[in-house]
Amino acid sequence: MKVELNNRNPKEIARCSECDREVDHYYTFLTPTNETRIVCWQCQMRDEKGFNAKRDFRRRSRRGYIPR
Repeated sequence: MKVELNNRNPKEIARCSECDREVDHYYTFLTPTNETRIVCWQCQMRDEKGFNAKRDFRRRSRRGYIPR
């Protein structure tokens, strides 16, 4: 029985180095020591969450101040 994926170029299943799950949606990174590191999409999104926010970003409206 052949399993078909929705991808045009399906990747083979690999194990994520962060969460240790077997996934077929992943990124492959090459470290300076020439080792490959596989990270799934969920772990990568979790790592990048809030990356574009300014360091001094605060929600002032929660403290009663409404910016206008």
